[in-house]
Amino acid sequence: MSVPFLFLLFIALFIFLSSFFTVKQQTAVIIERFGKYQSIRHSGLQLKIPLIDRIAGRVNLKIQQLDVIIETKTKDNVFVKLKVSVQFMVVKETVYDAFYKLEYPHDQITSYVFDVVRAEVPKLKLDDVFERKDDIAIAVKRELNEAMTTYGYTIINTLVTDIDPDIQVKNAMNRINAADREKTVAEYEAEASRIRIVAKAKAEAESKRLQGQGIADQRREIARGLVESVDVLNGVGINSQEASALIVVTQHYDTLQAIGSDTNSNLILLPNSPQAGSDMLNNMVASFTASNLVGESMKKDLKTITKTNKKKSQEPEKPDSDSEETV
Repeated sequence: MSVPFLFLLFIALFIFLSSFFTVKQQTAVIIERFGKYQSIRHSGLQLKIPLIDRIAGRVNLKIQQLDVIIETKTKDNVFVKLKVSVQFMVVKETVYDAFYKLEYPHDQITSYVFDVVRAEVPKLKLDDVFERKDDIAIAVKRELNEAMTTYGYTIINTLVTDIDPDIQVKNAMNRINAADREKTVAEYEAEASRIRIVAKAKAEAESKRLQGQGIADQRREIARGLVESVDVLNGVGINSQEASALIVVTQHYDTLQAIGSDTNSNLILLPNSPQAGSDMLNNMVASFTASNLVGESMKKDLKTITKTNKKKSQEPEKPDSDSEETV
């Protein structure tokens, strides 16, 4: 075979093979003939006329995502950066519009996102931006759908994925939150302290009540014991005054014995001579005798006054001399 024949055979084989092409799944191919739109081919093995038809472009039919970062200010003059994620796709039936009507879809979508966000966010305060980010996303989606449907695109979803205020604003918000939590902690601690104080006061009151009741019971038993002791002493010929003095002296020596049994006690009783006990007994007997005499004297005086008052009340009243002359 000659060289020219081989060359022509190679060219013919190349042209034949170039007539076939494949289209991937979820992709559309635009075919032009002499620069004019001819057809749209979808996934699979496709055929075109060599040297006449050409592949003008491929359109992706998958869901795509575009992240747009916008810096704007809020109603309370705080600058924030918002990250808006737009999920969109080309409708299979509108591939022609998506390819021929819009050259840069990403730029077009970004422009609409900027326009909507910078129209919505300045109406809200910073706290409302965080709370109503879904409303902002819905407004972006609504505006984009109205605009991009004309170009063969449909908006699947829009999400406000990040809200980033200025670093100083974030620090201030953190301090406010920390102060609020510290206030709550202080309130709980104060309430706990109040409960502890009230509980302690109630416990002390109950303790003192029981202590007073115990002391009252103790004194009642002591008094009962003293009465029984006096009755026993009276039975052996000792009168009440001497019995009382003897009981007091006995308690005095019991006290001295209790003090002496404590090795760490620094208490000193003055006077504390052996004669002190007998002096105490004599003084008590004398004081009891004197008090009895004073009591009897007061009783006599009281009887005399009572009799005098009765006599005066029984005597008739004498009329005045002036009144008798007038009559």
